[in-house]
Amino acid sequence: MAISTDIQAEVHVKEPIEKEVNPHLLPGELLLCEASTVYKYIQEDGSNRGTYGKLVCTNFKIAFLDDSASDDNEPQFKNKIVGENDITLQCVDQIYGVYDEKKKLLSGQLRKYPEKLIIYCKDLRVFNFCLRYTKEEEVKRIVSGILHHSQTPKLLKRLFLFSYASAAPKTTDGRNQTVMFDTLEDWRDELERTKGNVKYKVVTTNEGYRVSEKLPLYFVVPICVSEESILKYEGRGIPIWCWSCHNGAALLKMSAFPKEQDDIASQTQKAFLDGIYKTISKPPYELLKMDDLSSSLPSLQDIQTAYTKFKQLFLIDNSTDFWATDVKWFSLLESTNWLEIIRRVLKKAIEVAECLERQQTNVLLIEESATDLCCVISSLVQVMMDSYSRTKSGFQSLIQKEWVIGGHGFLDRCNHLHKSDKEEAPVFLLLLNCVWQLVQQYPPAFEFTETYLTVLSDSLYVPIFSTFFFNSQHQKDTSASGESLKTQSGPFRFLTVWDWSVQFDPEAQAFLNNPFYAEKPKPDKSQRKTARFKHQRQLSLPLTQAKASMKRGFFREETDHLIKNILGKRIGKFINSSDELPNSFREFYDSWHSKPVDYHGLLLPRIDGPEIKVWAQRYLRWIPEAQLHGGGTIATTAKILDLMEEVQSLQEKMDEKRSQAVSGDVHSVPMLRNSARLSSLFPFALLQRQSIKPALPTSTWKDLEDEDDLVKRDDEFVDLSSDMS
Repeated sequence: MAISTDIQAEVHVKEPIEKEVNPHLLPGELLLCEASTVYKYIQEDGSNRGTYGKLVCTNFKIAFLDDSASDDNEPQFKNKIVGENDITLQCVDQIYGVYDEKKKLLSGQLRKYPEKLIIYCKDLRVFNFCLRYTKEEEVKRIVSGILHHSQTPKLLKRLFLFSYASAAPKTTDGRNQTVMFDTLEDWRDELERTKGNVKYKVVTTNEGYRVSEKLPLYFVVPICVSEESILKYEGRGIPIWCWSCHNGAALLKMSAFPKEQDDIASQTQKAFLDGIYKTISKPPYELLKMDDLSSSLPSLQDIQTAYTKFKQLFLIDNSTDFWATDVKWFSLLESTNWLEIIRRVLKKAIEVAECLERQQTNVLLIEESATDLCCVISSLVQVMMDSYSRTKSGFQSLIQKEWVIGGHGFLDRCNHLHKSDKEEAPVFLLLLNCVWQLVQQYPPAFEFTETYLTVLSDSLYVPIFSTFFFNSQHQKDTSASGESLKTQSGPFRFLTVWDWSVQFDPEAQAFLNNPFYAEKPKPDKSQRKTARFKHQRQLSLPLTQAKASMKRGFFREETDHLIKNILGKRIGKFINSSDELPNSFREFYDSWHSKPVDYHGLLLPRIDGPEIKVWAQRYLRWIPEAQLHGGGTIATTAKILDLMEEVQSLQEKMDEKRSQAVSGDVHSVPMLRNSARLSSLFPFALLQRQSIKPALPTSTWKDLEDEDDLVKRDDEFVDLSSDMS
């Protein structure tokens, strides 16, 4: 890919300011290599203007230290751990070098070192560094160091997580009311909260991880499941409880048996599953519906492929590239298939909700390990059906329960150790994208904001928190103890990402909380409180309709066939073969959307056509060309917060006058001066200057400016899978 402008012609070289700038190092952070007189380009204006500074690499991050930086323009939404020009080693996606104006992907040992370095980040930032004015030895050292520490495979204990945990001061664990689900009491409390303790029990069978290292220490199973059954196949074939609906129907998940089995093993497992199903399925009182997610949803490889194509739309080098892709935007977006995957996942969650809510049927989700798509669907169903999961502490507790303790392989799926690209898949990002669809469709239903979800996605790559850096509770416990399982409080004390004070000051944390959240009204309150809530469309869908009739022979005639499917064939096709599901689903979906929304009851996302949108804040926040001046959700919210602050100030003055006393100057919302200068990039960036459209052929712009022609014109289809280099 040719670089459109010549560096020497465009950059007016001047002597850099002689100023010693040293990196801010965290406890346990070590400076590994550095290079002076590095020129960092300003990406947004299309020219090659920029600033001189020092490029450093530590065991935690790559950082550019700006010689001319001052504290005057510090962003209001500042991360205390990762600065504006910092890239954690786990956040580096790909590194390109520029040789004779051509880009080349860098990896391994280099024979020749580039004159320009381009770093693409997993949070979709793009950094461009010119190395022409840097000493040759420093170029070799910094490029080799960055490549080695960010791209080569490493051992788990080499993660900065361990260096920080051993060197940082032992502070109190600020869990912010998040339930961690690492104790027996946490699970018992959750069973009691959901009224699931009548039919389900917490088991301690896996204490010491004697059943399986993949399972958590404590989990919940149907009361009738014996300890011997759990031990027999290392937890496989056991229905594990996720959540109970208000009507008693439960959401369960199961780790399936391997598909390749000999006849004897297959027969033994068939008999075992037959016994398990008979204990939990008691028609007509207890119905069970099964869904093999590996056949009814896209594979992890499909999800990874789609996201790889999708993110390329936002990794923009310069304005010319942006405007070139803008012409073909809808074709490019559709060809990635990412939004279609989000739609399919949301549709599956609605199907499960319909079974639980209307049919009052237990649902069993099945997957090979039950730690990927099971986590996505079970989490989405709970966000849709349980208003507690739409509070900040409730959502964080949900992530702990279903993902962290539930055994999602964050280490492998995020490829933090760069050991195997085959295991990488953005499963957790898929969940956040789906939750964002709900947040933007029903803002008053959520206590947290889209900024919260964006920051949470960024935290996947910050290795000072243990939350997203282990594959299982067992792996974390053995790593923390360092030696054995006799104690879980070893020499390492890891931080949890849920302590937001580690990353943000109170003023910045205010952006994570939704000021328009429709809090659940408490019963027996005054009429005034009830009246204030009317505008929020709190009328709900009537309670569940008459119980659906039992499927003919579902467990009596089809048991053998179903068990064969669980052992390797596709259950999803068997269940979906009935015409009842699509008709029942559509009726349920249309009926719910025809009625006013209860923000504290069931929420069903709109999934038809253009209702599924791109998460603009996360994917467009670093692209000034895509900004809406004075607009965007968060910028609009900021202006309303200004008004709220003014009202609060007036209220305080009135209270002062009444009480004849001086009240404290307390602000519950952030100070947002000059909100007129904000744009849709806020709060991650302030208003940027308007970019200049590149000189494209006149005919192209004529087509774009002619509205009638544009409507009639077919959008060009471009295959993103072709080599970008």
